[in-house]
Order: sequence, then structure tokens, then C-alpha cells
Amino acid sequence: MKNIDIKKSVTQKVVLPNANKYISVYIQREDLIHPYVNGNKYYKLKYNLEKAKDEKIATLLTFGGAYSNHIYATAAAAKISGFKSIGIIRGEEYQPLNSTLQFAVSNGMKLYYLDRKTYRRRTDPEFREEIAKKFGRVYIVPEGGTNELAVKGAAEIIDNIDVEYDYLCTAVGSGGTIAGLIAGSDGKRKIIGFPAIKNGGYLADDIRQLLKKAEIKDEGNWSLQTNYHLGGFAKLKIEQLDFIKEFVNINNVPLDFIYTSKMLYGINNLIEKEYFEEGSRIVAIHTGGLQGNLGMKEKVSRVLEHY
Repeated sequence: MKNIDIKKSVTQKVVLPNANKYISVYIQREDLIHPYVNGNKYYKLKYNLEKAKDEKIATLLTFGGAYSNHIYATAAAAKISGFKSIGIIRGEEYQPLNSTLQFAVSNGMKLYYLDRKTYRRRTDPEFREEIAKKFGRVYIVPEGGTNELAVKGAAEIIDNIDVEYDYLCTAVGSGGTIAGLIAGSDGKRKIIGFPAIKNGGYLADDIRQLLKKAEIKDEGNWSLQTNYHLGGFAKLKIEQLDFIKEFVNINNVPLDFIYTSKMLYGINNLIEKEYFEEGSRIVAIHTGGLQGNLGMKEKVSRVLEHY
């Protein structure tokens, strides 16, 4: 994405609320690389947009929920790079548009809504034929941006880390980012993924399939910690909000409610449980997504009021 001017990310040392002086924790600030196309989204879109350009396809089409970071980033990346864009949104249309969808529209994305039952068909060949009939020749970017090209892009995050480390941690949504980190690693350091959804163990098979499709050897140096979804995707608990408040006060690093904060909460808890060896150096990837916090305000207020 040559038209998108990104900044180099920063590897920043942080202090967790329950600090252990024998364990060092760093956060890889991929949230800083661009105002709109940041975090893992830049890397997952990078080679997809290049392929669309090579194939001389003028329109990107992708999928996501009403508060999707992927929809937000794709709309911005498309506008900057000279593409038209279409967003297939899960669920019913509501007016006025929330901040995520309003941003997408302001960047030229045309929105179409599908009920949840129909949306689940989005990867079916018959559904793809319906898309071709309705929209013509479009370049389809999968939900979350995750495919073999996303793995290739996410592997480049490794190159940005400028400290030695033993563990590399990331939040997991669709599996593309952790697959990229596995692809970009040397097989020696351990990689831990923190699924943001309940019962996220099935993602291990998805990740293996992604590695296979991308022709990446699986060194087996990775694992998933599935107990830090804190109630499920886009759910909140008071202990998470307390953690975010304390972390931000200590480190002045903003966190999103859905992904990075849950990962860091999980790392903090694992340190308390002495999961990591003394002397370990941990790098946690900040995958961006801060725009989604606006859509979580009401949930945050409800949790705080309850307690």
C-alpha cells in the first residue's frame, strides 16, 4: 500500500499493575503507525490491496459487524489507495449510523446489510456467485482481512520489534495475526494467542489451516490461552475496566476494550500465577482498534453502574 504513509511502530516497556521485577513486559505499539489504517489491519490489508491492484480490480468488498475495526480500516485504506469499497454488514441497519459505519461511509464505502442467518453464508460458493451477479467484478477481502496474504503481511510485524524477547503475545480474532507471527518467527521463541471470544479453542485448527494454505511450516512454538475472553466477544467485566484504568494511569498507553486490554489482562494474570519463568521478556502486540471504544461507551457505563 504505497499510498498509505505509515510511521515506524515503537517497542515500549510497560509496567503491569501486578508488576514482577523479574519479568520484563514490552508493548509493540502498532496502534501508532497510522491514524486510520493501523494495528494488525494495515498488515492484513497490505498484500490484499496490492493483489487487487495487480489484477486491475477497482472495487474492494468485505464483511464485518457494525463496529468492525476491519470495516473502518478497509474503508480508509480503499479511499487512500484509490479503490471503491463495499461493506457487507452483519445485522439490521440502524439510523443514525454509529461512529464506525459513519466513518466508513464518509470514506466512500457503500454499505449493505444482511440478517445473521444469511451473513453466515458469506464463504459459500453459491453466495459468492450471488455477490458477482449483484456487484460485478470485485476483490473480496475476507471478514477480518484474514487469508494467506494477511499471514504474509502480519509476519512483517516481527521485523518491528527492537528488543530481545522470549514470549510474543497477541490477541486473537480470526487467527490471521497470530498465524503471521508464527510465520515470521524463528520457531524458537514462544508465541501465545489470547482469543477474544468464548470457547476459542477451535481457532487452533483455523490457524493450522492458514499456515498450511500459506505454505508455512508449523514449528509448534505457539499456544492459545482461552480463559481471558472475560465473558465473550465485546463483553466487559469490572475487573477488566479496573485493569485498563490502572494500566493507562501507569503507562499512558490507550487500550481498546475488545482485544489488546484482554490480552494484557491475561498476561498480567499469568504472571501472577507464575506461568512465565523468572527473567522472561514478553512482547505484547498492540493491534490497534481504538476507534471501537466509542461503540462500547454504553456497555462500559452499564458495567460501572452495576458495580
